[in-house]
Amino acid sequence: MKEINVEDFKVSSQINISELPTTYNLGESKKKVEKELREISENLAEIQNTMYAHGKYAVLFCIQGMDTAGKDSLIREVFKEFNVRGIVAHSFKKPTDLELKHDFLWRHHKALPARGKFGIFNRTHYENVLVTRVHPEYLLNENMPHINSVDDVDEAFWEKRFNKISNFEKHISDNGTIIFKFFLNISKEEQKNRLLRRLNRPEKNWKFSAGDLKERKLWDDYQACYEDAINKTSKFHAPWYNIPADDKPTARYIVAKILYDTLKEYSDIKEPELPVKEKANIDSYKEQLNNE
Repeated sequence: MKEINVEDFKVSSQINISELPTTYNLGESKKKVEKELREISENLAEIQNTMYAHGKYAVLFCIQGMDTAGKDSLIREVFKEFNVRGIVAHSFKKPTDLELKHDFLWRHHKALPARGKFGIFNRTHYENVLVTRVHPEYLLNENMPHINSVDDVDEAFWEKRFNKISNFEKHISDNGTIIFKFFLNISKEEQKNRLLRRLNRPEKNWKFSAGDLKERKLWDDYQACYEDAINKTSKFHAPWYNIPADDKPTARYIVAKILYDTLKEYSDIKEPELPVKEKANIDSYKEQLNNE
């Protein structure tokens, strides 16, 4: 198996999204990659159990990508070994009427994981600088002061929104949340193939919507918005990772390896010790139980 270096996927300088790879060769068979993924998932689950007992850090796992990029299946496979008590997932769809009456980060803030838990954002707060930037008319539903038409939405508006997102992430990072942001980078050709597979397989038809084709026509617009968002918000405390996603097993393995290699470096994450008095009486407790 080709060795994965976290830094090879981390966005630490300005990127041009058209130059980023959508494929990656691990040098192993699909079966071998899936076996390695299971082992890493088990190791991640052990780290999560320790984090749950430790209670000092949370993990926020953010995943973004174009339609068919494989977000749902990646989450399923990477986290399948986790204890459900230590993980919570949110899939952010169209904002509700209540959510639209609050600032755009409100629904994300209240969904953050508690210390000791993993939180998954399947589609994230970045939808607010992606979908709404491609479709600025959606912003009118937020009924914001000074935004009465799409003509009021200028570059200054987006800069403020990026700053709010960065401040939000810095705040939660300072308070013990370890942030991972993954961009599943799929090629336009591979998206076409996956959409065709959905149409050709009756059991997958339900996933298809005519709207998928309308959004596909806006591919270049979305790519430009992703590039801008990643460049402006990949920070030391909240880095973006470009994940080549044309092959699903490879993408899943790379994401899991980045999570594991990063979290295992936190030497201060460990199980709490028993209070001194109880620790000193362990033999006595064992004797009581054995003599029942």
